[in-house]
Amino acid sequence: MRKLRPPGYVFLGAAAGLLLAPGLVSTADVRPPIDAAQLRIFADVVSRVRTDYVEPVDDRKLLTDAIRGMVKRTDADGDYLDAEAFRELRGGAGDLAGIGLELGMQDGVVKVVMPLADAPSVRAGIKAGDLILKIDDAVTKGLTLNDAVKLFRGKPGTTVTLTILREGEPGLLVITATRAVIRIQSVKSRLLAPGVGYVRISQLQETTGRALAGQLTDLYTQGPLNGLVIDLRNNSGGLLSTAIDVSAIFLPPHTPVMTMDGRTQDAKRQYTVEDCRSCAYLKSLPEGVKDVPIVVLVNEQSAAGCEIIAGAFQDHKRAVVVGTRTFGRASIQTILPMGNNTALKLTTARWITPTGRSVDKLGVMPDIAAVEPPTELKDYATAEDGQLAQAVALLKTRR
Repeated sequence: MRKLRPPGYVFLGAAAGLLLAPGLVSTADVRPPIDAAQLRIFADVVSRVRTDYVEPVDDRKLLTDAIRGMVKRTDADGDYLDAEAFRELRGGAGDLAGIGLELGMQDGVVKVVMPLADAPSVRAGIKAGDLILKIDDAVTKGLTLNDAVKLFRGKPGTTVTLTILREGEPGLLVITATRAVIRIQSVKSRLLAPGVGYVRISQLQETTGRALAGQLTDLYTQGPLNGLVIDLRNNSGGLLSTAIDVSAIFLPPHTPVMTMDGRTQDAKRQYTVEDCRSCAYLKSLPEGVKDVPIVVLVNEQSAAGCEIIAGAFQDHKRAVVVGTRTFGRASIQTILPMGNNTALKLTTARWITPTGRSVDKLGVMPDIAAVEPPTELKDYATAEDGQLAQAVALLKTRR
């Protein structure tokens, strides 16, 4: 009989503190047995460390660190989540008091993958690629990512001081940021000009698809649209299901969105518009949404789910992609509950675009390069945004 693992949580990219939702991935248990001799060696090493190491070692910490080390050496984007980390993950990241960073690790040091748009980290001047050597007085070298994340958290209004190594800077930077409750409105919209709409999607959260449909309805109440700008800049991704939801709003029925491939049967499948999780709102979309000319704005910090959307739109010639090459993250992680309230975050698949393009470490190349990328992370619908002006001018030529 086919045995199924417990349902996981499926998301895109290696993000710390992304909102997660229950996924649909379950896999056949076809794992071969582990070599008994290797298990004996492992048990002998654990025993020696317990008895011979110069200081006493807590058994639980020793085994947890061994598991975590195994996972991280195998999967740079993976992790073993203890009970506390798994509980926090399931609780979501919408109301955390922090500074709004997506974090990773590089050579044992905490690295900023990207700051979240509109977060305190942006206002403090923290940038993608920064290496955080110290969080207040704590040296990050040797910390786990989960331990580092805890140091960022605190009461709203309190500060955290970071010692940062930034490429191109002659010395270390010391930056202080003020913690705040992070509540991210994932979709914002406005009219840029009569008949030209603008939608900014800052994260792919569980409710983003429905929120986007509502924002489009509001735009169309102000008159029909002749063009639409979809801004995915500095969006680090989020839920796989939400990337499908957003794509389904603009693509025709039965259109392929992406294909994922992994070792298990459930990690080999193609997603189409019909895989939208809750398609009821698609029936009430304004007339013209499926046909309105679209320009998608991307940059080097547009990652994962954003790359699914941009890649699908390119392949189906649904939109013109303008900007710079995207991040290049084509991995899919699943959170697998492991018992004792712990879980395993593991890369279970990679994905390709509908025409078979891989963006992993390559990114999505824009159709048109940005003439004037903004130098600061702002709410992008501003007159000073040259890339936005470029998109509007392009839409005028496509009417």
